[in-house]
Amino acid sequence: MASVIKSTTRQVRPILSLDKSDARRQVLKLYKAWYRQIPIIVWEFDIPRTVDQCKAKLREEFIKHRNLTDIRVIDMLIVKGQMELRETTELWKTKGQIMYLFKDTVEKKPTDFLSKFLAGQD
Repeated sequence: MASVIKSTTRQVRPILSLDKSDARRQVLKLYKAWYRQIPIIVWEFDIPRTVDQCKAKLREEFIKHRNLTDIRVIDMLIVKGQMELRETTELWKTKGQIMYLFKDTVEKKPTDFLSKFLAGQD
């Protein structure tokens, strides 16, 4: 006796975008908004990074999520990016929170004795 297997697909509601082209348009819109705000952010927060370094970090963050295909995940990242941009431009963030984004590019501190000695620590 063969059992009947039903395959059903569940239709989920989109968050922002209706299709991939709409999601791409939203991502580019967010990228351009961040790109325009970078010189203002560098000046207002007085961070020890240049505008070019900040633009490179912005590009790196967007390229990190280049291979996403699920529209709902892309939309959630767009919403989070918009919230981050608003918090940054409204000066609700501190300088430390801005510099936390650059933690991957900071050189690691030496751990062994000779490296600490040569670096002038301890």
